[in-house]
Amino acid sequence: MTTNPILDNIRRSLGRTAGAPLANRPPIVAARTPGSQAAEIALLIEEIGKLSGTARQMTRAEIPAALQALVAEQDVHRAALWRTAGLESLGIAAALQALGVEVVPPNADKHLLASCDLGVTEADFALPETGTLGLLSTPEKPRAVSLLPRVHLALVSPAALRADLLQVFAEARQHDYLILITGPSRTADIELTVTLGVHGPKALYAWVVSG
Repeated sequence: MTTNPILDNIRRSLGRTAGAPLANRPPIVAARTPGSQAAEIALLIEEIGKLSGTARQMTRAEIPAALQALVAEQDVHRAALWRTAGLESLGIAAALQALGVEVVPPNADKHLLASCDLGVTEADFALPETGTLGLLSTPEKPRAVSLLPRVHLALVSPAALRADLLQVFAEARQHDYLILITGPSRTADIELTVTLGVHGPKALYAWVVSG
């Protein structure tokens, strides 16, 4: 009988032999039970911090000062923002312009977007357990804004909190694109050394805005 060396290696690593009956399917992991909203927000902030991101909770009134600090810290001169009712209600574009930041359209040429220091989006979903943000892409919310600028700022509403990916996938099923962001872009392709910002934003900020 002809054997397949690849399958033989897999069987050997699993401690199985050819023709052996399949083992019972492992039990399906139960859906995660979330804690209180305060606990979930605290967990989200903690997990994003572990991933080299910067996360905090703030009120709407604190946004201008936080933007001013971010612009100074990251030397932001040009920014692209999603065109959403949420960002407009928070006055993000006006606050950036007041700080001398040039705001470019979110559907601008990819080279112009790549020259932006900051991309501002909203999170459609937030998974506290892993510090993951989920973004749904539409014509008003192009993917490039979260992928091309060197710094990504995501505004998170407590209403975006989800217990697990099962919930997210169910809600995102009717959309063409779902982006899952877990910390800044990173790779370890070169000598297994983790490097941030090679394939996307080098810095991730997540602000949970409530009140």
